[in-house]
Amino acid sequence: MSKAMEPNSKSRKESILIKYATFSRLLVLFLTLMWRSFLQPYDTSAALNPPCLHHRDEVVAEDSPPPLLLANSSVSRTLENSVVWDSVYFLRITECGGYEYEQTYAFLPLLPFFISLLSRTVFAPLVPLIGLRAVMVLSGYVVTNVAFVFAALYLFRVSVIILKDTEASFRASLIFCFNPASIFYSSIYSESLYALFSIGGVYHLLSGTSNVAVLWFALSGCARSNGILNAGYICFQTMHRAYEAFSLKRRLCLSVQVFVTGFIRCVCICLPFVAFQAYGYYNICHGHKLDELRPWCKGKVPLLYNFIQSHYWGVGFLRYFQFKQLPNFLLASPILSLALCSIVSYVKTRPELFLSLGFQATEKEKRSSARLYSLKDVLEPDVIITSSNEGNRDIRQRKLSRKKDVTVTDTAAESNSSSGYFSADVFPFVVHLGLMAATAFFIMHVQVATRFLSASPPLYWFASHLIASPKHNSKWGYLIWSYCAAYILLGSLLFSNFYPFT
Repeated sequence: MSKAMEPNSKSRKESILIKYATFSRLLVLFLTLMWRSFLQPYDTSAALNPPCLHHRDEVVAEDSPPPLLLANSSVSRTLENSVVWDSVYFLRITECGGYEYEQTYAFLPLLPFFISLLSRTVFAPLVPLIGLRAVMVLSGYVVTNVAFVFAALYLFRVSVIILKDTEASFRASLIFCFNPASIFYSSIYSESLYALFSIGGVYHLLSGTSNVAVLWFALSGCARSNGILNAGYICFQTMHRAYEAFSLKRRLCLSVQVFVTGFIRCVCICLPFVAFQAYGYYNICHGHKLDELRPWCKGKVPLLYNFIQSHYWGVGFLRYFQFKQLPNFLLASPILSLALCSIVSYVKTRPELFLSLGFQATEKEKRSSARLYSLKDVLEPDVIITSSNEGNRDIRQRKLSRKKDVTVTDTAAESNSSSGYFSADVFPFVVHLGLMAATAFFIMHVQVATRFLSASPPLYWFASHLIASPKHNSKWGYLIWSYCAAYILLGSLLFSNFYPFT
């Protein structure tokens, strides 16, 4: 009876989650408008909008409504004045139909593409009323907020597969709905699209539709540069499947096939980002004399993105470790502490997985529905792997027969350590989080860590685990929700008025 009711329970949870996600976006937008109306922005230069360098006459003639109409439009002014920080760049790229300056290539094209698509189709009838730029701003808000709702839904579905606990999955997804970087998911930033295609790609990978997962991961790399790290999930899956095919099933051809397929998928994930770098090289470097070339154009591997981050924003290894940046380290300390605790807690509970790169997972875990370790969705298994004990496995191959072998080796302690947040399926996500956290702390502007790590599922799984802990659930619940509420209030106050936040 409980199994029959489980799909209905999951559907109800999804319906409730969509309502919470929608409410959270409306709440953040309301707070943004409220703070904006109460306070004077620190910097009002974002409202300035000089004509595009190219085709300025055509843009004015074809797309701009009468100036008097725009001047009298309070809706238009409200929308345009809400564009702050990186939103200015995304909107400029959309409005001008391309990249005008070198530093703008730091902002990848997926969000401008969706903004342009909506503003010229769904919201095109509004152009004569409020103007093209205001319509683009409106389209940007719609894209990011709708993408966030779907990202929350995909996080729940991924969590159900990984944690195998509907309540814990719902709790983790609810924390994501009110995460401390919420202001960026309701602004014209690429965080929402990255979260949607990154988490959605994981869902398709776990569901067995690997080619669809590759497409979604590739799109995440078109939203944010760290999207290419999602290729790590394919690498992890390929490594374990190739090992199983070669060492356990003694099928060399299958092992080579798995390896080649995984390599091609990783290349496909990275290809859009590499293509965008080539596009920047062609626009900036191609056709110029050697003495006119920008420094990065002369490099053996001319990476535009790395140069922009270093030259214009001062990003680099330990370059942010300055005493004057201490407040920013304090601002990032909660998210980095949560990430560190989640990683350390996992390593202490499952040290054998870290030492063996996941190869010491139990046979039951390898046969998990998450499909990260097993070949079961590549071919029908013709062998059964049994183990005589955990310390010294005796691996035997047997043809499937009507007689079923059932080997029970799990103890009560193993059951506790291999379920929920501490299951083997969580391992690649913890590794991914570790790489992201290390990058944020040692290389990036550290305050960006709050939004940089905000799309990492292990953070919410660990937070959900802490809240459900029988010993200190009330304390951890209070701390986690207080942290989220404080950063939502602080972020909507500072960010919307052009004050530095993260």
